[in-house]
Amino acid sequence: MRRGFAGFMAVMILLAVGAAAWFMLRGTEDVFLRLEAHRYTVVIDAGHGGADGGATALNGMLESGINLEIAKKTDLLMRFYGIKTVMVRTEDVSIHDGSAVTLSEMKRSDLSNRAKLVNATPDAVLVSIHQNSFTQSQYFGAQVFYADDDASKALAEIMQARMLSLDRENTRKTQAASADLYLLQNVSCPAVLVECGFLSNPKDSANLVTAPYQTKAAMAITAGVLAINS
Repeated sequence: MRRGFAGFMAVMILLAVGAAAWFMLRGTEDVFLRLEAHRYTVVIDAGHGGADGGATALNGMLESGINLEIAKKTDLLMRFYGIKTVMVRTEDVSIHDGSAVTLSEMKRSDLSNRAKLVNATPDAVLVSIHQNSFTQSQYFGAQVFYADDDASKALAEIMQARMLSLDRENTRKTQAASADLYLLQNVSCPAVLVECGFLSNPKDSANLVTAPYQTKAAMAITAGVLAINS
């Protein structure tokens, strides 16, 4: 009985989130018609994981956990709209090789394996989910980075426009990936990295640790992907 109720609640939550996303996407015409042309598979990468927790929110929550929650919600929404997805990780783990011992080795191996997974996925589009952080707390807002190709840049522009809906005061622009963004530099498909906000900023940090705001971020990411063929 408990399993049945849990399954029922999961379906109801999915439908509620999907309905919310639909209202957010109403300005995007013929969503379902355009989905017929979507033959890609979105690889959803929740950044960090395991021993590599990434940045830390002001309440102590690790970036890796926030990334994973947004990634899971994004996966549910995209599958609701019929988009094929692959999740890089579904738990708080690193995907490094067993031969990696030090944290540095684990990070390098983890990133290499993520890139291999993306490159092995036919017709892939990579969406890597992260959170930003800085030594000064006044900086805020989502920002999308892109791999060095026209398709990635176009996707980033679309994605950034959707992410701005999270905070109308955000004036950040898309930016080409720097050399230290290993994943975007080592995949052979359209790829973006979404920094959903600054964990070092009180307002962003307070928002990003909550399920409703994580859902909003997932909705914005999904809306960006749905608009690829618009």
